[in-house]
Amino acid sequence: MARSINQVILMGRLTRDPETRTTPSGKSITRFGLAVDRVGQDDQADFFDVIAWEKLGDLVAQYLTKGRRCLVQGRLRQDSWDDKETGKKRSRVEVVATDVTFLDGPGGDGGTTSSRPASAPAKKPQDDVTPDDIDDSPIDLSEIPF
Repeated sequence: MARSINQVILMGRLTRDPETRTTPSGKSITRFGLAVDRVGQDDQADFFDVIAWEKLGDLVAQYLTKGRRCLVQGRLRQDSWDDKETGKKRSRVEVVATDVTFLDGPGGDGGTTSSRPASAPAKKPQDDVTPDDIDDSPIDLSEIPF
């Protein structure tokens, strides 16, 4: 029997600024909305509630604002509860983000930034090195160690 899969990938724009709160146990949780345009249908979009925990959520709150584009990878989670005011059963489905890639630069210039490299130092591109002392003599296959 096949294993279950719960994975979602969404690309869209934030519908509101991220909001960060802290749980009683001290973990931070950031919530934001994402609008994803429907392909081939003008002026229609699907709207998703997204949550990001701890370090990922802190990065989202620091770098993303309403209108910015991002790519969210994560899983779906369904919550159910009884409404205290009406007594009715309520439910919602939200995306729990495991990775968020920032698609706009700081000024909305279309540059790309991922949440992963934010903690890693940036690598500088190395210049191409061309050896000067290459001879055109034949290669002796017995000298190759493998």
